[in-house]
Amino acid sequence: MAGLRTGKGVLRRKPFEQIEETGGGETGQLTRVLGVWQLTAIGVGGIIGAGIFTLAGAVANGKAGPAVVLSFLVAGIASAAAAFSYAEFAGLIPKAGSAYTYGYAVLGELPGWFIGWDLLLEYTAIVSVVAIGISGYFSFLLGSLGVDLPAWMLGAPGTGDGHRMDLFAALLCLLIAWLLNLGMRNAARFEMAVVGLKVVVVIVVIVVGAFHIRSSNYVPFFPYGVGGVFAGAATVFFAVFGYDAMSTAAEESKDATRHMPRAILYSLAIAMTLYVLACLVLTGMQKYTEIDRVSGFSTAFQSVGLTWLADVIAVGAIIGILTVMFTFMLGVTRVWFSMSRDGLLPKWFAKTHPVRHVPTRVTWIVGVVSALIAGFLPIVEAAELTNIGILLAFVVVCAAVIVLRYRRPDLPRTFRTPGMPFVPAVGIAFSLWLITFLAWQTWVRFVVWFLIGLVVYFAYSYRHSELAGAEAGERAPE
Repeated sequence: MAGLRTGKGVLRRKPFEQIEETGGGETGQLTRVLGVWQLTAIGVGGIIGAGIFTLAGAVANGKAGPAVVLSFLVAGIASAAAAFSYAEFAGLIPKAGSAYTYGYAVLGELPGWFIGWDLLLEYTAIVSVVAIGISGYFSFLLGSLGVDLPAWMLGAPGTGDGHRMDLFAALLCLLIAWLLNLGMRNAARFEMAVVGLKVVVVIVVIVVGAFHIRSSNYVPFFPYGVGGVFAGAATVFFAVFGYDAMSTAAEESKDATRHMPRAILYSLAIAMTLYVLACLVLTGMQKYTEIDRVSGFSTAFQSVGLTWLADVIAVGAIIGILTVMFTFMLGVTRVWFSMSRDGLLPKWFAKTHPVRHVPTRVTWIVGVVSALIAGFLPIVEAAELTNIGILLAFVVVCAAVIVLRYRRPDLPRTFRTPGMPFVPAVGIAFSLWLITFLAWQTWVRFVVWFLIGLVVYFAYSYRHSELAGAEAGERAPE
């Protein structure tokens, strides 16, 4: 099979004919236990977080006005362009790793390595950021109940008087790691139940709020012009991905070639429907100039005398963030597992539990690292570690689906991206455009992490890669 390997050196590619053979041996295998609706729940859990209760109000007030609904639609269309590409690959390559695995198979080892390396940092940072967000809502709820907590445990150093660490955020990271280590079947049941509860809370907010809509609040619809819609889209785009992390669980799907494409599209469709309805309710209940940028829905319901819903919204935000943590920690552990199994990182990390068949070692490492970040870094600094790698992953996946369609048109595809090559090109263009909005600090951190990855790749990964052995075998004299 070594002769099937394509490419040379850093651009060597794992043949599609070999991908299904990956697994077992000294590392271990994942078990296929997830159905289409469990996968969809994981995707919805990753897409819908506190953003539905915070970003909508912030963008409506300062960027788009009532046209925030169009901002979400534009961001959703751009995200869908990438989602179609992910769906084609998910049906074609039913293995763990998502964008890393797709890039490795189509563009070569070094491009695949860098996508995987960057996602290790960014997915972990996302887990930490949303854990900090949960902690804030949790403190709000306890405060409303009259419970006063010691200052030392309420936030990272520098975030307030007496703050030493964000204890709740750190403990939540460890809790999610523990849940994932229970085994995918049990963890997925928890995720599906919590996502269901979250969706119910969002629907309650939408239905109750719909009875308090005043059409006059929609006028003017474009107070910041059409430019405000696109500026808002750039902001809310980061609330409409999450299916990318869910796609890392392909190797744990009962029928990945059929279920993964459907789950990716279902999760994005469900999330976008809820986002659009929530935006319509929010901007219809309260004039956009009066919407609170931090707690938009809470203040909107207070303005119509429904103060009891403020606590419901806080509970919904906590539940929503918890499922985001689950999805992205699942994502980073499966990318790490896949990279280690391919030899790009030590195979010790890819060892799975003999009974529960999950990568226990990497899951606990990610849990501890994300807990340290969440406990001791302010949310702004933690957030600056995110976004650029995910956007670059979108670029790679959209480009790879175009390349592969022309390079290997013969491969059996259970889902085909429509509008080739226009739709993937839209995904590439929109992702690159959004990258220009990122702060320079994000670029500095990205370059530093990139250089560290370059050292690791050439010092270790290049020589220990599974494909390096195949390449050496081809050069050996007979």
